[in-house]
Amino acid sequence: MTESNDKLKLFTTRMRQLILQYKDVKKENEELYAMVDARDNELKQLREQLQQSQNDYNSLKMAKMIEVGDGDIEAAKKRIASLIREVNKCITLMSE
Repeated sequence: MTESNDKLKLFTTRMRQLILQYKDVKKENEELYAMVDARDNELKQLREQLQQSQNDYNSLKMAKMIEVGDGDIEAAKKRIASLIREVNKCITLMSE
């Protein structure tokens, strides 16, 4: 009977160890998923910031292109007309 009891105790001990290991692995898995979610959110924010920065840069670049300096209105008008022609060309190409 003692051999049977010893085997039963050993089995019970091993099962408890497995349950503890399972709980540890499950907790670690949840933590890893939380980390992945946090990184995904951070990546999304960084992509949005990058897009906003690119839009700001393009706006500044456009503003610099049409900037009117020391009474140079005629040159600015020519630049704007040139930009309008380029836009019209792009629209024509896209509509084909």
